[in-house]
Amino acid sequence: MPSTLFDLSGKVAVVSGAARGLGRAMSLALAEAGADLLLVDLNGDGALETASTIAEMGRRAVVAVNDTSDPKQVRELFQRLDSEFGRIDFLGNVAGDAIIKPPEEITLEEVEQVWRNLVLGRFCACQEAGRRMLAAGRGGSIVNIGSLASITALGRGHTAYSMAMGAVAQMTRELSTEWSSAGIRVNAILPAQVVNPSLEERMAANPRLRDQYLSGIPTGRLGHPDDIKGLAVFLASDSSKWITGALIPMDGGNLAMNAGGSVRHSAGKKA
Repeated sequence: MPSTLFDLSGKVAVVSGAARGLGRAMSLALAEAGADLLLVDLNGDGALETASTIAEMGRRAVVAVNDTSDPKQVRELFQRLDSEFGRIDFLGNVAGDAIIKPPEEITLEEVEQVWRNLVLGRFCACQEAGRRMLAAGRGGSIVNIGSLASITALGRGHTAYSMAMGAVAQMTRELSTEWSSAGIRVNAILPAQVVNPSLEERMAANPRLRDQYLSGIPTGRLGHPDDIKGLAVFLASDSSKWITGALIPMDGGNLAMNAGGSVRHSAGKKA
């Protein structure tokens, strides 16, 4: 008999940033496990491609073109959820751009925009999802995408980003504490460097960056969006029903290794 431990059949998930990268990979994984989805992204064409792939799996996917940094649009998004699905079981807060500039050069307006992108809009989504989960009385799961910058410093102009990601970590802990008695779990995934177009641009501009990243990752490779798939299904399913308030690294061992540490390279191993 097949295991139902990770079965998401009958569940409805909302995932932001669903057009590409971690958001797309998370959406596809949830659909593969049986969930129907509301896919959120400013990139409507990309989100439609994700929806098309999900439809081929026999699952339902609705696309909402939405700026998740704008609370008004986030509230409208959840009204759309009510009319299309009438329930929510999982929220994946993935979308949110950063502005990378030295702290002495970044403007306060840019700092505020990063905060709106990564903190305010995400809190609004958590609030709207939490209200519906509380009212339904079925519990639910929320996952916020943080970063190793949620708990460590990166330098290289990441001050505003790290400030915001630190807030994401505390938001996750606080909401998990507030809502745990209602069966609503709130966790965060903290990725290291996951390959995406923005990261590729930065590495192309500074060829030393790739080697610098890899020197701190014992597994010997950068992250791939698909690395989130199993973790996302685990956190969305009842198999993780006693896990909440966790900040879970997805980093190839980056946090475990001391800055002065080194990696033993096995013969024949490829990065």
